[in-house]
Amino acid sequence: MSSVDGALLPAQRVGKDGQSSVSVAAIVVLAAPLMITNVVQAALNLTDTWFLGRLSTQAVAAMSAIYWLMTCAILVLGGVGLAVQTFVAQSSGAGRRARASQAAWSAIWASLAVAAPLFAVLAWAGPWLLRPFALPAEIAHLALEYWRPRMLGAVLGSMAWALMGFFNGVGATRATLAIAGVTTMANVPLNQWLMFDLQLGMAGAAWATNLAQGIGLLLAVGLMLNGRFARDYRSRLTWRPNLAVLRRQFAVGFPIGAMYGADVLGVALLQLMIVQVSAVEAAATQIVIMLTSLAYMPTIGLATAGTTLVGQAIGAGQREWAARVGNVVIALCAGMMLSIALLLLVGGPLLLPRFLGSDDEAARATVAVGLLVLWPAAAYQLFDGLYFGSSFCLRAAGDTSVPAITAMGLSWLFFLPLAHTLVFTSQQAWVPGLPQAGLGAFGGWLALMSYAMLLGSSMLLRWRSGRWRSIELW
Repeated sequence: MSSVDGALLPAQRVGKDGQSSVSVAAIVVLAAPLMITNVVQAALNLTDTWFLGRLSTQAVAAMSAIYWLMTCAILVLGGVGLAVQTFVAQSSGAGRRARASQAAWSAIWASLAVAAPLFAVLAWAGPWLLRPFALPAEIAHLALEYWRPRMLGAVLGSMAWALMGFFNGVGATRATLAIAGVTTMANVPLNQWLMFDLQLGMAGAAWATNLAQGIGLLLAVGLMLNGRFARDYRSRLTWRPNLAVLRRQFAVGFPIGAMYGADVLGVALLQLMIVQVSAVEAAATQIVIMLTSLAYMPTIGLATAGTTLVGQAIGAGQREWAARVGNVVIALCAGMMLSIALLLLVGGPLLLPRFLGSDDEAARATVAVGLLVLWPAAAYQLFDGLYFGSSFCLRAAGDTSVPAITAMGLSWLFFLPLAHTLVFTSQQAWVPGLPQAGLGAFGGWLALMSYAMLLGSSMLLRWRSGRWRSIELW
């Protein structure tokens, strides 16, 4: 089982008996920079939360109210950038290197032409988007201080995603790590300078993220246009927009963004429910989400390596090998999530207090709620591993529409009604007349646990069905 030119595929090893096997060590070598990259991204998120905690518990609660709503917008509008790795990996596996760099530049053009204007509209529409949720006045004010500048600069992150998708797709994962590292290192002093030295508060936090992502984007462009990427992938010659490539990338990328967007929109609405119940519970939820990112961010790095390996195998015409390596990646993702979840349960009592700037009554109450919701959060990590591993392998094959529909259906028709029932009392409910348990944040996390279990199982079944084998991108 080999690639089109007779060489072994990445992560493929042939034993003395002539039989091919998947090399876990080779997967780890490819994935390690991506895992570190996502740990760095998780550290960036935790750093932002720490800086916000220095402002006030209300500032953390405000971020909790908009974090996933903001992430949803970035994912949906940046979907074409998320598709870059799929096209690059398949092109690289087929030996079509110029086509790989063309896919990256096409996503840059799409971000500038489509995403940037829509992000500007969202920045303007912030008050209208938050008004239906009846947030407390102070929290709403702080949330909008962050929302407006962050949406205006979000296109920088979308373009950086596209170029990092190129580096991931060709297996140059150390370049991705370098970009993420520079971005994170820039973010820390920028937060201090803008939030506290210039006293811009929440707005300073948003501009610090934008400027840090801009620095990372400049590094990515510099790497793309020089060295072996310019020589081997003709990246200086393929920058012109290609409408045919753009259409294909939108067809694959929009469902990717919609799928992850539906996932995070559900969590965004959950957080808004919890903010309405209690600022303390909202702050605890935000901190626990940041802590659980220690589990899923490195796992996403491993799953991203799976996209590269599966995509390159498909590009080389070896779909059976793509299935084998995908199965191994999915198992590794699930095992990693479970292991880190257990560590979080043990380390939670030590970690939670670190994200609050004081030891007052509100801070102690936040820690108590956080320790409670860590239990359902840990319980679903295994299924999140199945979700990430399966969905990223499906994405490598271009099988994105059915997974997106599945995610949207489970999020909007199962998770949100269940969360509404478990979080609110009858007096707090958005939709009157429904049964209400009034469990607050704990009820919301129980709903999230149930949803994650169904979603992970559904994605695994889709992958194991083999429907992706018949999809052709080019």
